[in-house]
Amino acid sequence: MSIVGCKMNRTILAVVAAIALSAIIVPVPAHASGPASLEALGNAFVEIAEKVTPAVVNISSTRKMKFTSRRGGSENSLKNHPFREFFGDDFFKRYFKKGPHGRGFRSRGMGSGVIVSPDGYILTNNHVVRNADEIKVTLPDKRSFKAKIVGTDKESDIAVIRIDAKNLPTASLGDSDKLRVGEIVVAVGNPFGLNKTVTSGIVSAKGRTNVGIIDYEDFIQTDAAINPGNSGGPLVNIKGQVIGINTAIASRSGGYQGIGFAIPSNSVKLIMADLIKEGKVRRGLLGVNIQNLTESLAKSFDRENSDGALVSQVVPGSAAEKAGVRSGDIIVKFNGKVVKGASELKNMVGKVKPSTDTTLTVFRDGKTIKLNTKIGERIAKADDKTGASSGGETSNELGIEIDKVPVSMAEKLNIPKGSGIRITGVDPDGLGRRMGLRGGDVILDVNGMPVKDLSSFIAGVAKAKKTKLIRLKVQRGKMRIFLGESLG
Repeated sequence: MSIVGCKMNRTILAVVAAIALSAIIVPVPAHASGPASLEALGNAFVEIAEKVTPAVVNISSTRKMKFTSRRGGSENSLKNHPFREFFGDDFFKRYFKKGPHGRGFRSRGMGSGVIVSPDGYILTNNHVVRNADEIKVTLPDKRSFKAKIVGTDKESDIAVIRIDAKNLPTASLGDSDKLRVGEIVVAVGNPFGLNKTVTSGIVSAKGRTNVGIIDYEDFIQTDAAINPGNSGGPLVNIKGQVIGINTAIASRSGGYQGIGFAIPSNSVKLIMADLIKEGKVRRGLLGVNIQNLTESLAKSFDRENSDGALVSQVVPGSAAEKAGVRSGDIIVKFNGKVVKGASELKNMVGKVKPSTDTTLTVFRDGKTIKLNTKIGERIAKADDKTGASSGGETSNELGIEIDKVPVSMAEKLNIPKGSGIRITGVDPDGLGRRMGLRGGDVILDVNGMPVKDLSSFIAGVAKAKKTKLIRLKVQRGKMRIFLGESLG
């Protein structure tokens, strides 16, 4: 296709989009021509910008960081910073500079925020102000204020700060649940320190999880241009309402590449209310380890589809145990709402306040049952890693090396004496590796049959071959998970 042809097609599409948008915001006469429609579209974006930009602020923060050359020191932690992958090396080289004579670092944070109350409350990202020694807020009218942190929430990457000012312009928070994929949105912020920058795009996806940025992920994905410095700024709908707080971009260069993520406004409202009232966020806890269902795992549980969250482990004394939830249950509904996967259930439970009465709909042994429980309160998790060794017997069926579980390991992981077998090695090309088995894993059962020793494990695998489907319950550190694979 020629260049001229491309331009003509773009013009036609622009006119169609303009007419559609104009019908919502600016009445367009029936006889309106293409240029008139484009003018109406332009005016619509101008109105959005004029409505929102007065409430968008520039946030700069500084933090003193000690420098050490030892392994695991400050230089190493900067290399492994969770946002480095998204913002790129150029950004980090520019804003993390070594102090004089190599004695330390001064971390210079740069971001955006949106004023949500006339008396100075401002929404932004946790990573913009986290551990800052000083926070400076610059308003669109060029006035500057020192800000204080009201509360931060690392798990959602939301923070609320406040400045001592009155009668400030504000932006209103909209209903992100009503947002539709394909809807036009506008991002406002201060990319690379360029104040009051407005970009536009569409909602590319909703409910984006497993991005690997924060603990509670339910992102709005957009192709509106977002760059370093946009973090904490608003994502706005065509009514001028804030429907998301921009938090990260997926980029190899550190700049815009068409994929940005924003935290939905409905989640932000709940978090902001807790931070202002209590300075922290109180989240619900069910007390289960959960995972997504693969096609093979779903078949092994006689489930027709892979919707729901598979319970791999129930924490003793938790709300789930008191309700009667069992390992191997598939939670398909939470308080009547359909659960598509593990991340969705985690977000649902996290939004519920502790001590709230809730209902679980569970798929168990081919039947659907309802369980009632009072939600507990979430506490911080500690990582636990168990190393692997080599040696022992070999299972050619799965391509793994196995051995008895050492007494010290069984005691540490609370595994009953005489239960399970430990994996000491995994063939890179074997079935076990494809299933996701790792060295150090302890296999507790095969297709529901307890594994007590090598012979019971072999018998379980042999029986699984007849059904052409294998499911393993595995202890990994202090967590229990299910792994499944087709043998046919």
